[in-house]
Amino acid sequence: MAASYSRDHLRFLYNRLKDKLWVKPLWMCFCSICAVFIAKFADHYNAGLFVPPISLDSIVALLEIMSSSMLMIATFSVGSMIAAYTSASTSATPRAFSVVVSDDVSKNALSRFIGSFIFSIVALTAIKNDVFDIAGLFVLFILTSLVFALVILTFIRWVDRLARLGRVGNTVDRVESVAMQSLIRLRNAPNRSGAPCVDTEQGEAVVATSVGYIQHIDISRLHHWAEDNDAVVVLSVLPGKFVAPGTVIAKVISEKSEQEFDYKSVLAAYQIGADRLFDDDPRFGFIVLSEIAGKALSPAVNDPGSAIKVIGSLVRLFVCWSEPVPEEDEQQSYYDRVQVPEVNIEDMFDDAFTSIARDGASCVEVGIHLQKALTALCMVGDDKMKAAAKRHATLSLKRSQLALSLDEDLQLVRNASMLGRD
Repeated sequence: MAASYSRDHLRFLYNRLKDKLWVKPLWMCFCSICAVFIAKFADHYNAGLFVPPISLDSIVALLEIMSSSMLMIATFSVGSMIAAYTSASTSATPRAFSVVVSDDVSKNALSRFIGSFIFSIVALTAIKNDVFDIAGLFVLFILTSLVFALVILTFIRWVDRLARLGRVGNTVDRVESVAMQSLIRLRNAPNRSGAPCVDTEQGEAVVATSVGYIQHIDISRLHHWAEDNDAVVVLSVLPGKFVAPGTVIAKVISEKSEQEFDYKSVLAAYQIGADRLFDDDPRFGFIVLSEIAGKALSPAVNDPGSAIKVIGSLVRLFVCWSEPVPEEDEQQSYYDRVQVPEVNIEDMFDDAFTSIARDGASCVEVGIHLQKALTALCMVGDDKMKAAAKRHATLSLKRSQLALSLDEDLQLVRNASMLGRD
């Protein structure tokens, strides 16, 4: 059972590594160098009698074209990606930067451009020093042709992605995607594979020693520590919570005295950083989507269409949250010595809709779509979601009543609401 959560912890570490822009280019460079030496291995199998001779000049010409063009294309790619990232930060929200920079198509394109440049340089150096025989040259020609074809296909696909990268609509879709993944993991394991939180008023407090946001909690590590010390750990915070020295992050219930525990092991299970992350914090996805809508509704941008698109994304996320968990995806409470609180649906609604209702109160179309969205969530959700949807529909309607000066506009919003059709 411990291995199950270990995979989840490895997922978190893998995602942190995947966010680094240099990882894939470095790996592609290594593969490119290995590809050149693969061609040399063909000479050791005496395969020269079975392959047609290849003109050395043709291989050199292909490699020289590749080496002279790929570095320029890679440089152009980096400049275009930076422009797209800047556009995403300014037109959407800076909090969406990590989502845009993790775009696999762009990173794969940059990696292949750099890798093909390294391949051509290493291959040219080997040819100039007469490293290859007939078989090696033939294999190198095949590899060069394959790399050339891969670069062309990658460039075509990358140009298509670049046309959308950094645009508000694309950014909304990508934020929705990562938020959906985090939300589904939490829906399938609302206590994060721990036990329900029932003993919140008991135990010795464990306090944070640094400033930042809780990014990840290693429940498996806490469980094994609790087993070794015959204790129960009750979490007081969840990923996304801002903590400072003195903030209670957990409580330990045990018959042993406080002096007998090494709380450093408990603190080590908490990953605290300067920024919030999407992986284990679905509320952060709601906040980022809400920020994008808020910027779209600002007088400087005045783009209610983007705000309406965000509302649609929020509805899809909450509908997914309300769906029953498939039996094959449901996760049991593996770590019964760690009590984990569940995310409050009211908090998620506050993160998602408060700023949109405030900033879009004077916009008729946004008010109408927001009321329709909350009505839909009231129909598909459970009692808690229905209560949260009705509360926000009431607040949104009150804000519209204060912001809209024309009675006809207000009536349109009231007609779309589940509350104001009188």
